[in-house]
Amino acid sequence: MSATDSPNALPSDADAAVIAAFWRVLASQGWHRLSMREVAAEAGITSAALRRRFTTPHAILVAHARAVDAAVLEGTVDDPHSTPRDRLFDAIMRRLDELQPHRDGVLRLLRDLPGAPLTAMFLAAETAASMAWMLEASGINASGVRGLARIKGLGLVWLDALRAWSRDENPDLSGTMAALDRTLDRADRAARILGLGEAPVQMPEETPPEPV
Repeated sequence: MSATDSPNALPSDADAAVIAAFWRVLASQGWHRLSMREVAAEAGITSAALRRRFTTPHAILVAHARAVDAAVLEGTVDDPHSTPRDRLFDAIMRRLDELQPHRDGVLRLLRDLPGAPLTAMFLAAETAASMAWMLEASGINASGVRGLARIKGLGLVWLDALRAWSRDENPDLSGTMAALDRTLDRADRAARILGLGEAPVQMPEETPPEPV
């Protein structure tokens, strides 16, 4: 089973190798010259084997995005002493930690996206889904109209964090953490002004069974 068969599954070792190869090829060739044949060769598999796993470069992007989501969610710890803002900070930094091994390829894609508007739109939809999961993992409701506003707001925070990360040459990403801290402070103030502040997700109460 591949990442394209089950969106909830973490990528297999073979698929993880393809994802890593994809980012290396992208770093050297750029988005507009990216060749699936070269990705297959870099991953050490045939083009036919790659086609069975991933239909397009976009499918590899989706597989990687969902693997990052899963890694962040698995690393989320329920700490009663932390605030939703604290958990959002941790979630975003874990996302960036997952991108760090593929830094050159990710940065090349970010540079190429202005010339690929359809791909940018495609990635925006995937990013929105990821932001919804980050909110839920942080204990913030992402449903309804307010949830949609929070998703859009967190998407802007994420883009700002990506920009800071792209400029941060420190191995410990201290510059990125400082920038993210400031951005979250601004976002938190704006959310409270707009009535979109911290809203922990409430688990539904159990309904007692009807008497028989």
